[in-house]
Amino acid sequence: MTAYWLSYDAGINAFDTANVYSLVKRSHKEPFWQGKEIEENGYVNQHGLSRKHIFDSVKLSLERLELDYIDLLQCHRFDYDTPIEETMQALHDVVKAGYVRYIGMSSCYAYQFHAMQNYAIANKLTPFISMQNHYNLAYREEEREMFPTLKLLNVGSIPWSPLARGLLTRPLTADTVRGKTDRMIKGYSVNEGTEKIVNKVEGIAKKYNVSMAQVALAWVFGRPGVTAPIVGTTSLENLHDLLNAVNLKLSVDDLKELEEPYQAQRIYGHS
Repeated sequence: MTAYWLSYDAGINAFDTANVYSLVKRSHKEPFWQGKEIEENGYVNQHGLSRKHIFDSVKLSLERLELDYIDLLQCHRFDYDTPIEETMQALHDVVKAGYVRYIGMSSCYAYQFHAMQNYAIANKLTPFISMQNHYNLAYREEEREMFPTLKLLNVGSIPWSPLARGLLTRPLTADTVRGKTDRMIKGYSVNEGTEKIVNKVEGIAKKYNVSMAQVALAWVFGRPGVTAPIVGTTSLENLHDLLNAVNLKLSVDDLKELEEPYQAQRIYGHS
């Protein structure tokens, strides 16, 4: 909880929770609570975006968090087994019931997001206000279709994994426990472009005498359409470092240097 209060006192007032994350309870202060529906493996109506699972998950999350409502409820992944009509009506109904203030989506294809948002608008239901998408210097596929779609629909982006699961926070030659054990890191295609990007991040970090994490995070902060990235750490030292990224301003030359080496990646993070 120390990291939580440090974040709050530093001005962070939005915290990402989910029904499979460690529990963080409410306190006497009033932060902004974001909750996510998680598609878990299990029985029918115990996963995905069915009406029953949405209502059950919201009610259980409110009990665990000791809250009267969730500020922003985000659907964790697109549910291929539930009709869009059922999902959007259920999301609208939890808002009208007072359990949730706003709704958002996470990690899906642009056409799926467009279809869900259009259904809500056409049927006068509650529309999405946010997209929690996968985006960082090493993975920029969202720029092809998702970001133009968000701009068209006037929806904000709150990217997850802005540091590429640590890939952008250390030299490629660094030997770390996470690098060896985090299976999701292997999802990134470490091609020639990625290698150059990591090296560029390292070089710019040395130029400004800051960490590589600050450089990678500052780049995300400055991207058009990004409201705020989602970061996480269990280290207070790293938290202080990440907070300092807000003050780092990259030059036009820095941005060009960081962005030019990028090579297309396979779609990663939608499932």
